[in-house]
Amino acid sequence: MTVGARSGEPLLQVAALHVAYGKAEVVHGIDFEVRAGEFVVMLGRNGAGKSTILHALSGLIPKRSGTVMFKGAQIAHASPREIVRAGLVQVLEGHRVFHTLSVEDNLLIGAYARAARGDRSGLERIYALFPELAGKRHQRAAGLSGGQQQILAVAQGVIAEPTLLVLDEPSAGLAPIVIERILEVAAQLCRAGIAILLVEQLVEKALRHAAYCYLIETGRIAAQGTVREIQGSDALHRVYLGG
Repeated sequence: MTVGARSGEPLLQVAALHVAYGKAEVVHGIDFEVRAGEFVVMLGRNGAGKSTILHALSGLIPKRSGTVMFKGAQIAHASPREIVRAGLVQVLEGHRVFHTLSVEDNLLIGAYARAARGDRSGLERIYALFPELAGKRHQRAAGLSGGQQQILAVAQGVIAEPTLLVLDEPSAGLAPIVIERILEVAAQLCRAGIAILLVEQLVEKALRHAAYCYLIETGRIAAQGTVREIQGSDALHRVYLGG
């Protein structure tokens, strides 16, 4: 497949990345990049290795080998805290919020990842971006719906002021209207200059918002290209739909 031209400077550059669980290697020497202000999506079947790739980027699981350059610096062996402070922030799959804390305290924990403890300067910006959270700021996160919890999880990532926001399956278990809301916010953030790396199962919705796509199959990149190149391609049918 011919790969289309991409604009912007490389922000994240991954080369020869290998990741294993024990002796079982699940990511086999992949190369990919995300450019400044770019919306990139990774597609593939369950078990293809997509979330493993993201967890390795964020320092949540060890890498067997490979280089990970972010803003020109090597972060392959950095701690998760160091990676967040550099500006690479991941929102994990599954509505990962602190249920016993209020909405606002959850946001302050997100702010603490990049700023001093108790810094509240970003709260009003977040409430403007996520008005559905503003009226619930003092409510415990456990009282939110699943969709609202996922929106809160995304807001936690945004308040950390990322240069690259990584979203791992944000649609999992959510109603279509909530999924669309989250993807629209991601697109809005991208227009504001934040690069987005999205792992998603909903092909049509993901490709509607992204600019560039990697297709992952059994821990390898099976194809890549612009959304126009990937949509309707034989590679998409083979990798994702089994055609």
